[in-house]
Parts: sequence; structure tokens; C-alpha cells
Amino acid sequence: MAIHLKKNEQVEKMYRAGQIVREVLDRLGEMVAVGVTTEELDVEAERICTARGADCLFKGVPGRGKADPFPGNICASINEEVVHGIPSPRRVLEDGDIVSVDFGVQLNGWCADAARTYCVGTVPRDARNLVEATKHCLDLAVERMRPGEKWSSIARSMQDYARSRGFSVVEEFVGHGIGREMHEDPKVPNFVSAELRRRDIVLKPGLVIAVEPMVNLGAKGVRVLGDGWTIVTADGKCSAHWEHTLAVIDNGVRVLTG
Repeated sequence: MAIHLKKNEQVEKMYRAGQIVREVLDRLGEMVAVGVTTEELDVEAERICTARGADCLFKGVPGRGKADPFPGNICASINEEVVHGIPSPRRVLEDGDIVSVDFGVQLNGWCADAARTYCVGTVPRDARNLVEATKHCLDLAVERMRPGEKWSSIARSMQDYARSRGFSVVEEFVGHGIGREMHEDPKVPNFVSAELRRRDIVLKPGLVIAVEPMVNLGAKGVRVLGDGWTIVTADGKCSAHWEHTLAVIDNGVRVLTG
């Protein structure tokens, strides 16, 4: 792994990018309601990003295989959609939905990335519990991140908490380092694997990572839809997604997108 630690002035630049991400996600949270389309959310995200002099990170990202480049400024994933849902005028939010919105920007050469899951109208209790538990997994990481801590210990606490609530952690998609590029080393899993135990990450000041637990109501398995982008749960049950860009500092952690 080629992990690039950031200097204080670089973290500050990422914080400025992160505040645009936070502003966008705050605004989209105000907009989420029955009858709103995911395209409307996408348009508003782009409007704010452009007004702040930043670039949206996701639009145009190359697809895998024969998939087209990603067409949206946000990822908008509803109910059983885990991540990479494509915004569309045909995707109308309905009462009882949960919608995960992932968004990132680049400002003056530095990136930030975050995600939230919003409840639409009256959401069933099990889905609400899932959303709350997934956010708590992210909160656990924020609380425990500090210099000298091993990531495996944090990942285990996230995984154990999700399982204690009866949920499962997605393993095909993980967090990542971030800086001048949206995706940098290291990979940051939300669970403990043999690979992580072999190549653990010891947190150091200047490490900036995007931590993004994705938690399923049912089993952990996922599959990709025919558009080549949208990832859904294999069993059709709901999934939730929360993410922050986090910088390890001398006395703990700084939430750059909070």
C-alpha cells in the first residue's frame, strides 16, 4: 500500500471541500419527501457544488466492463439498493422508502466524500432501526479513531455492533483513503478479514480515510443490476449507508464532512 499522509494545510483544504459535501447533504435531507424524484436531488446537488466553485466527483467515473460512465452527480440508492443507484426522473420517492445518498466533490484539487440514509414519510420500524444502527457504526469509528489505534479493532466493533442488532455488514464494498484522488490507499473495511489481520492499518496523524459502513437488513450478499452500476441486496431486503471523510489528528479525529 502507498498511503500518503496529509499535512495540516492539506487537511484544511479537504475540510473546505468536506463542508460543501455537508451543505449538499443537509439540503438534500430537507428536500427528501414523498413525490420527489432522485433526479431533483441530483440537480440540486450539482447546483450547490457549482455555486461553491467545486466539481462533482461521481459524474463520468468509468464503468466496469461494458457499463457506461456514471451519469449522476449523486448516487441515490433506494431500499434494497445498497450503493451506486443512478438518479432518474422515473425514481419517485414513496412513503416508507429509505434512500441512501452518496456525494463527493473536488475543490482546488482536494476531495471529500460522504453519505447519509434518509427516511421518507412513515418508514417501517425494522428499516428505521437499520438506518440508526448503520449511523451508529459510523459513530463508533469516529469515537475510536486516534493515533496508534489499529483499524482492525475499530472494524471489529462496527461489525459486532451491526450483528448484535441482527443486521449484516456488506463485504464487497469498503471505505478508502482519499486526498487528491477520490480513491487512494488504504482500503478501509467495515469488518475483520484475514487480509486485514495480515495487513492491519495503524492510525497515524495525517491519515485521511472515507469510512462508509453499508449494512443490510438481511444477509450480506449483494449483486449488480443490468445497468452495470446499481448494487442491490441479494435477498431483496433493505440496506443503509453512512459515510464521513475523517482525518486522524494528534489528539483524535477530525470529521471533515461534518
